[in-house]
Amino acid sequence: MTREEKGVIIEELREKFNTNPFFYIVDAGGMTVAQVNSLRRMCHQQGIEYLVVKNTLIKKALEGVTGDFTPLNDKVLTGFSGVLLSAESGKAPAKLIQDFRKQSGKGMPLLKGASVDTAIFVGEENLETLATLKSRQELIGEIIGLLQSPAKNVVSALQSGGNKLAGIIKTLSEKEG
Repeated sequence: MTREEKGVIIEELREKFNTNPFFYIVDAGGMTVAQVNSLRRMCHQQGIEYLVVKNTLIKKALEGVTGDFTPLNDKVLTGFSGVLLSAESGKAPAKLIQDFRKQSGKGMPLLKGASVDTAIFVGEENLETLATLKSRQELIGEIIGLLQSPAKNVVSALQSGGNKLAGIIKTLSEKEG
């Protein structure tokens, strides 16, 4: 591969890292061609891009991306590396890895590291945590629900209390008459 070709790949990869706030680096070494094709198919169906790229090219591409990705350099970017890119959800690639493992019956691919909105996760032990992350929209929805709940309770109490009070006043006025 020529220097110019490497430069083009680095620029394309850098652009993908800049436009996809969620990416996972996995080790799919030891998987058969059929299993890799199945993984690629699952990725395509779920809107996740899967790339196999040399570690040195990933390192150079990350140098031009906003954020500190140095924790990925030593422990993660070694051996065989595949990159899962997602623009929509930080947990989608983790769920895909779990689903693929269930479907294939193998413990592959292994999670080497992930970046979720520039938060770095290193190691296979983080897969379960990543799979249960809530999206930004889910968190905002929960916060709005929590904020609305007390207001709804107050309005409900005032409305029901107002009806009772009106009934009591009406009953008292009818007795006096």
